[in-house]
Amino acid sequence: MKTNIHKNSRAMVLFIYLLAFALMTWSFGAQAEAPAKTKTSPNPVVVIATNMGNITVKLNSEKAAISTENFLKYIEKKHYDGTIFHRVMKDFMIQGGGHLPSMKEKETLAPIKNEAKNGLSNLRGTVAMARTNEVNSASSQFFINVVDNQRLDHVDDNRYGYAVFGEVIEGLDVVDKIRNVKTTTKGEHADVPEKVVLIKSVKLASASVEKLAKKNKGVK
Repeated sequence: MKTNIHKNSRAMVLFIYLLAFALMTWSFGAQAEAPAKTKTSPNPVVVIATNMGNITVKLNSEKAAISTENFLKYIEKKHYDGTIFHRVMKDFMIQGGGHLPSMKEKETLAPIKNEAKNGLSNLRGTVAMARTNEVNSASSQFFINVVDNQRLDHVDDNRYGYAVFGEVIEGLDVVDKIRNVKTTTKGEHADVPEKVVLIKSVKLASASVEKLAKKNKGVK
């Protein structure tokens, strides 16, 4: 009888040991998987909704952290809502984000550092920060390259270039619609669309669009 009790005790100890080992293994595995589950994309996706259709843009916070953060600040402030694409050059680019339909320029945040040295090129479909002749003068305005514009890339301090911070991943057909509108001159502004090209809103995209961003590796 004592022998059976002894055997049962040893079996119970072995069972508890194996159970503890299994729990430790499961816990370690769960902890190891946790980062993968909580990891988010470093490159936000935004949708520029216009009266001619939507343009989906993947931002590049890895190579253009300052420009991306700046752009997101303006989105959070709803700065772009109700602005226009005020400069359209069919064989160059379309520019917006700073003027109202009346051509009044909106107030902006402080200008940011130029990130044109980040290695990203002004190819068709890329989005870059607009600026004046002053290197570090970009604020809210941006432009979308409608053709390859490598001449806008950084060369040296005398040809500093324009900082690319994103790329169109959906809606390039909308960009082409905009580039083909008729333009005119309004006051001191040339290449202004005759009919307003309105930016209704710029918002962070949904998770479904985020998946689209991962699927698309670039603009052809």
